[in-house]
Amino acid sequence: MPYQCISVEQTKTLIDSGEPLLADIRDTNSYRDGSIDNAVNITGDNVDHFVATSDKAQPLVVYCYHGNSSKGAADYFSGQGFSQVYSMDGGYEAWRLQC
Repeated sequence: MPYQCISVEQTKTLIDSGEPLLADIRDTNSYRDGSIDNAVNITGDNVDHFVATSDKAQPLVVYCYHGNSSKGAADYFSGQGFSQVYSMDGGYEAWRLQC
């Protein structure tokens, strides 16, 4: 597997230790209603720009609603050259409940 699944706690530790890139792949309205600080809302409209302009050596954490769709997105980003890609288990709902 070209990416790793990590828990909310592991994501928080990663954020606390150096600010990874955070990709929120939920719909724009859900993103506006709440997201992890510094997360970028990735949609079909901006994914190419995100891939082209991001530092692919920086860790990337992908999250969705419940941690399912983020796995496919994490696999995609791994294929685009990101070297450390993570899918957050439980998605934003788990983050919201635990943080």
